[in-house]
Amino acid sequence: MGTAFGLALAAPPGPMNAIIAEEAVLRGWHAGARAGLGAATADVLFFILAFVGVAALIESAPRLQTAMVGGGGLLMCYFAIGAARNARAMFRPTSGDEPTIEAGNGYYKALVLALSNPFQVLFWLTVGVGLLRPGRLDVLAPIPVLGDTLTGTLVVTTGSPAILGGFFAGIFGWVLAFPALLAVAERRVETFGPVVAVGSAVVLGGFGIVFLADALTTVLAWT
Repeated sequence: MGTAFGLALAAPPGPMNAIIAEEAVLRGWHAGARAGLGAATADVLFFILAFVGVAALIESAPRLQTAMVGGGGLLMCYFAIGAARNARAMFRPTSGDEPTIEAGNGYYKALVLALSNPFQVLFWLTVGVGLLRPGRLDVLAPIPVLGDTLTGTLVVTTGSPAILGGFFAGIFGWVLAFPALLAVAERRVETFGPVVAVGSAVVLGGFGIVFLADALTTVLAWT
């Protein structure tokens, strides 16, 4: 169950997987895995912060949360521009003044983005803290619409070393396997790499705009 939780955090499409995908198709498995490990490093740091109680402090500071959402949105838009440039270079071979693929720094890019990613922050403020506290967690009850009918179907014991170990096994398993699959597909299908690079730019830009709009709306509500 801990592994399932880890996969549930790491696997869904989003900004972090867009960074991993871009690195994997542009520079191969090693670059994609380094980006994934950057994102996983952020989860380890969030785990430590939640363990020592800092997560509760962030939860009680709405202005700090809004600043993190806005900062994350800006970073996503910035990285989206770089992904778009790289995608253009892949579609059109470089020569003369043609665009070139930017140097890879996936680990630090993913680490910085993950530390300001509202999805990961929200996870550790809610579910992550719940996993750390000894008790029992009804996994399916919070699901919208179906939660009432699924209550009691899947209840797990939280705060145990097994569930925490499985959780990080799921995260690290995904960030190593996902770029490997993409790298293999890129070698087999000639157009796969550029398409994934474009998709990464769209995902990063889309999430960035959404997060910036959310932060701006919150700030306007304060005034």
